[in-house]
Amino acid sequence: MLYPPIEPRSQGLLDVGDGHHLYWEECGNPQGQPVVFLHGGPGAGCSVQSRRFFNPEKYRAILFDQRGCGRSTPHGSTEHNDLAHLVKDLERLRQHCSVEAWVLFGGSWGSTLALAYAQAHADRVTGLLLRGVFTGSAAELDWLYAEGGASRLFPEAWAKFSTALGDDHSGDLLATYANHLSRGDRADQVQAALAWCAWEDSLCSIESEVPSRLDPDACWAMARISAHMFVHDADLKTGLAWQKPHGQASPPCSTVPCTVVQGRFDVVTPMATAWGLHQAWPGSKLRVVHNAGHSSSDPALQQALVEALDGLVFH
Repeated sequence: MLYPPIEPRSQGLLDVGDGHHLYWEECGNPQGQPVVFLHGGPGAGCSVQSRRFFNPEKYRAILFDQRGCGRSTPHGSTEHNDLAHLVKDLERLRQHCSVEAWVLFGGSWGSTLALAYAQAHADRVTGLLLRGVFTGSAAELDWLYAEGGASRLFPEAWAKFSTALGDDHSGDLLATYANHLSRGDRADQVQAALAWCAWEDSLCSIESEVPSRLDPDACWAMARISAHMFVHDADLKTGLAWQKPHGQASPPCSTVPCTVVQGRFDVVTPMATAWGLHQAWPGSKLRVVHNAGHSSSDPALQQALVEALDGLVFH
């Protein structure tokens, strides 16, 4: 369902200030349609599989690890690490790669970053392909990290997640994790991070159980950055621009073509958010994959994403 493995044509570290350096790489046709891959998390990173969504003859694919993620340095850092900084980093990367405008391909947290960047730099975006739309709203975070949301579908996994740090979390489990992951010794932080990733992994796929991420260092960065942003990022608290208290308005970037691919049984980023975006975005396309969940490794979702990229025509 994916294109064959491919090696980068070029790669490097980009200094974006604040002590952060971003790992980036380019694959595919240097004369092809520029597209940038925005990974999830926040705090995850790109993988060799991420390159394989793109037809190497059609696309000039640019991939990078966001602040503190993957091969970017300093690893796991939450300093100067928020949505506003990531949008500026993405624009700096575009300039560094001498790209006039590009397609944004983002899933989960990557869709959040894609939407935020498109709102700020619509003239630099030729189109968006989004998977598992997530905006970081209070309702979405409560669904994942508070009693009564996804916990009702996965009570056994929730029991482990909600008790991993003890019972004293004053009803705010997300804040407790954020506090635990920013203080104390590294060993305690890693144990909290493994619990965090085990909870998220249990929700991701309908095909089979997703193997738990066994790399403690990767889990530490993922959980630490995610919890920090979800608790402290002011831009997420105010919501993306089209979200209004009494309904929705068209996003400021709604003149840009947008395609959304959404798993029907996605319980990490439930379909209500993707549907709301589609309703608010005139001319947007929504493809619902009925036998898929959240993970881009679900075969049906993987196939739909490759087909969507193959069919995109942006100018």
